[in-house]
Amino acid sequence: MREHLDQTDRRLVKLLSQDAQLGVNRLAEKMAVSVPTVRMRLRNLLDRNLLKIVGLLNLTERPELISAIVGINAQGRGRARELAQRIAELPFVNSASVVTGRFDIIVDVTVAGDVADLYRVTSELIPGAGEPGEVVRSETFVVMASCNKWVSLPEGCWSDEIKRDETGRHETGRKEMP
Repeated sequence: MREHLDQTDRRLVKLLSQDAQLGVNRLAEKMAVSVPTVRMRLRNLLDRNLLKIVGLLNLTERPELISAIVGINAQGRGRARELAQRIAELPFVNSASVVTGRFDIIVDVTVAGDVADLYRVTSELIPGAGEPGEVVRSETFVVMASCNKWVSLPEGCWSDEIKRDETGRHETGRKEMP
């Protein structure tokens, strides 16, 4: 069941969303609560997996990264959530969401490399996350321009994960597919 944040937790999350580098002393001061209260609230949000503090990258300022949105139609609509969960675990996926509309699942991907790397992600990795025939159809939308697109890079884009093959081209830094 989804948990609702109380007013204090919402204020803490709002302040961290504006500046994740604020220390607990400064947070306590801004919230007009004690430092132990901030520490306890912060630890509780992190432990319950309701908050994650990460560095975000301005995607519009990184020309070596390709961003795309993939719409997926899945066989058997009752299993879309399970498929979305498996897709979300892929190394180049920012998020996978079960949605209403013409697609069952929308996937946000970021690839470090070129169009061939994006093609591999959208034509092999994403369909390969499902059982054979489970991904009925997909449509990929390459993001040409973006406004206010801040992302936490997915695992597949981490620079130490990117390898070059013998021709000097980027490999996708992917985990081996089963």
